[in-house]
Amino acid sequence: MKELKGAVLFGQSGGPTSVINASAAGVFIEALNSDLITDIYGAEHGIRGILDERFFDIRKEDIEELYFLKNTPSSELGSVRYKLKNPEVDDTDYKRILEVFKKYNVRYFFYNGGNDSMDTCNKISKFLQAADWECRVIGVPKTIDNDLFGTDHCPGFGSAAKYVATSIMEIYKDAHVYDTSLVTVVEIMGRNAGWLTAASSLGSLKGNGPDLIYLPELPFDMNKFIEDVKKVAAVKKNNVLIAVSEGIKDANGKYISEYSSNLKRDSFGHAQLGGVASILAGIISDELNVKVRPIEFSLLQRCAAHVGSKTDVEEAFNAGRMAVKYALEGNTDNMVIFKREPGEDYKISYELLNLNLVANTEKTVPLDWIINNGTHLSKDFADYALPLIQGVADYPLEDGLPRFARLKKVLVEKK
Repeated sequence: MKELKGAVLFGQSGGPTSVINASAAGVFIEALNSDLITDIYGAEHGIRGILDERFFDIRKEDIEELYFLKNTPSSELGSVRYKLKNPEVDDTDYKRILEVFKKYNVRYFFYNGGNDSMDTCNKISKFLQAADWECRVIGVPKTIDNDLFGTDHCPGFGSAAKYVATSIMEIYKDAHVYDTSLVTVVEIMGRNAGWLTAASSLGSLKGNGPDLIYLPELPFDMNKFIEDVKKVAAVKKNNVLIAVSEGIKDANGKYISEYSSNLKRDSFGHAQLGGVASILAGIISDELNVKVRPIEFSLLQRCAAHVGSKTDVEEAFNAGRMAVKYALEGNTDNMVIFKREPGEDYKISYELLNLNLVANTEKTVPLDWIINNGTHLSKDFADYALPLIQGVADYPLEDGLPRFARLKKVLVEKK
């Protein structure tokens, strides 16, 4: 193995999670232990911070505060949704990134994100190679959507799934307090992959789950939906609990969210979803003439560190650590993945997968796990998901409130 001496640069991208900072902690703490690493930088707002040359000097942080990152939700360095153009079309940003990397002798680059972030990671790595700048590039996975290809699951999903399942169970109890009719529609994040909405089915294992669950993996038929609700309402005296993914579409590929308004789009061209629960609630109210309550978990499901999974926190931390270890061993052009080991007891190994295979490829819920005519999940999903939500995260408190990391965020002087 050829030893490579230089600086580490780490950035966060895309939607935050309750454990994304645990991966940052893993990268920083592991990097601090290597003599080959000269400096450790955290990019402010991901790629945007690199282009603007705004880095935090991680060596000036107290080590205890870096450990507090493990239980601090959201993106502490600041995230970004910035789409790099194809370098064959416009290589302006890439030339700027190369300029910055050379100026600060960045030889290790770690980017923490989901599908689009891995695409960014891949493009930067290929450009640096073509420019003959030796830099080891490793993607650190992150997404509550659990849709990254090649890994058994993604850091962030376990905690978000635990929040969804727990909240659904609590909503179930509340929705059954009165002897009057009530239909409750809960909207859960998930554009094209319904992993998080599927997690609501875990509440059913304890008798407090949804009656109906709809994922984006299957076309959504409004007439069938109305009939499904009526059938359950007839049996349960108009008391129905429904979990629905924000990304459900009809047979023509139109988001149900678009039925009432035109959707805005982000910088990656993705529709900014939300509001499907309200749309469906209005339709149910008209059809059944009962009280309907729409609930949207929104940001809560991705930042609820107070119900975080210990398994998720530790795996996210280790994903960051392993990224650094693999890079120091000479690996590049890869993303850290989780491989579930065979056997009754849950165990994973940390491996690598080429970024070419990961970038812009989505992993969806297996169709044979979706049962009851498209309205519930099988035992296979429960067997898959339950190990990921285990354990109570070490959630430090101060005066009864969360004790989050307090980073100094000292900006590096521009060279």
